[in-house]
Amino acid sequence: MTEAQKLNLRDKIQKKIDEMEEEIIRLEDMTQPISPENSLGRVSRMDAINNKSVAEASLRSVRRRLDKLKDAMTKIDETGFGDCVRCNKPIPIARLMFMPESTKCVRCAEGR
Repeated sequence: MTEAQKLNLRDKIQKKIDEMEEEIIRLEDMTQPISPENSLGRVSRMDAINNKSVAEASLRSVRRRLDKLKDAMTKIDETGFGDCVRCNKPIPIARLMFMPESTKCVRCAEGR
């Protein structure tokens, strides 16, 4: 990976980290407890509880991805960054630009 590609990737990772942190704030607002004194109808209340559960699952997923992105940011200057952890071949830059947290090439990620 060239220095220009690494710089471009670093910018991409930082933008994704910023987006994820904003998404976490939004999802945390959506996962607040549903107050029982809310004047929602029974069906609306059940819908709100279901939406809260979906938001909680999304929040967990976003937090996991954020952790992986932060990990990628700390390792970007290390030798071997961008190499597949399974086959040790370089991960294509297009894959890293699309999923900067990738640690495996497509072939190994698919289990081939």
